[in-house]
Amino acid sequence: SPDPILAASHLADSLVPDGGQGWIVILGCAIVTWWFIGTSYCWGVFQSALVAEGVSAPSTLAFVGSVAAASMAVLGTGAGRAVEGLGARRAAMVGVGLIGAGEVGSGFVVREVGGLFVMAGVVVGVGMSLCFMVVSIVVSQWFSRKRGLANGIVFAGGGLGGAVTSFIIYALIDKLGTAWAYRVLGFITLATGLPAAWLIKERVPIRRPAAFVEWRLFKDYKFVLVFLAGAIGTFPLFVPPFFLPLYSGSIGLSGSSGAGLVAAFNFSSAVSRVVSGLACDRIGSLNTVFIALSVNALSMLALWPVSSTLAPLILFAIINGASNGGFLATMPTVVSNVFGSARVGVAMGMIVSGWTAGYLMGAPIAGYLLEAYGGEQAGLKAYRPAMFYA
Repeated sequence: SPDPILAASHLADSLVPDGGQGWIVILGCAIVTWWFIGTSYCWGVFQSALVAEGVSAPSTLAFVGSVAAASMAVLGTGAGRAVEGLGARRAAMVGVGLIGAGEVGSGFVVREVGGLFVMAGVVVGVGMSLCFMVVSIVVSQWFSRKRGLANGIVFAGGGLGGAVTSFIIYALIDKLGTAWAYRVLGFITLATGLPAAWLIKERVPIRRPAAFVEWRLFKDYKFVLVFLAGAIGTFPLFVPPFFLPLYSGSIGLSGSSGAGLVAAFNFSSAVSRVVSGLACDRIGSLNTVFIALSVNALSMLALWPVSSTLAPLILFAIINGASNGGFLATMPTVVSNVFGSARVGVAMGMIVSGWTAGYLMGAPIAGYLLEAYGGEQAGLKAYRPAMFYA
């Protein structure tokens, strides 16, 4: 039978302005994404410093970064309802506030793994979940024909944020220490993120679905494919940005080289998100997301395991960052275009909830494999099992 929500979405999309004030909203969303995605992809820089300071093992610290990402995923459906209840602007401001508070709080518990789990993991993760759902929902209200490009620009903010912030974090740790690096990062996040969140607004009230979860979507094979692709594909996503700084140190490269690799990964991701957005509008969003996942897997299998010097590592960081960014940026467009912009909140929340296991366990599994085969200073041989797993 015809899907009434999809039909209503097509009608609503025909009235979307595809520009105008929407570009101001996109600017606000891109700055918010700079912080909630960019900072999460810089965890490897913090992790490398904390390992060097003897705070804990890489596998344990990888869990801290994974808890933040997993919190974003597991709370996806609830965050979607919160955005519908609070409105996009207030939800974004609460999300940014939690991220900044979690970072400042992390500066006071930087020697305590339990405290880091709470502050850098759970508190930041809840804020990330709210921000992610805001930017995933609100773009479809302002753009239809250019929806892929608009989403690409928004998520490119996260790639640029990761590229710039990785150098900022490294410099702050070098000059001020890990604790003050966290505090300064939190203050910067609040000072720039809150005004950006104020720019975000919905064009029309966000539709509040009758059900918390729309189970009938699982009867649609396209939804099942997208759900499973995301659930499986998220396992390796955080392995490169979390472990590139450690790996580069184990083969004799400097700490600044490790931060530079994370920056290259994130900058490539930023460019790819815009290109992927354009590709969504040209070749279709489903085609784009499956191409991104395929390139991601190939780079892990064919390039990283043979990268024992800086040049191939840079190439790997660029290719893997591009595919990684392409996946994340295309998902909101897939959901809006294929399942209807009127149900993007509930459908995106359901899909993102399926990423929980991959976000929570993906990087820590790589950390456990690394420890089992010799530890972070044992060179390429110790890292290969984690690379092939990812």
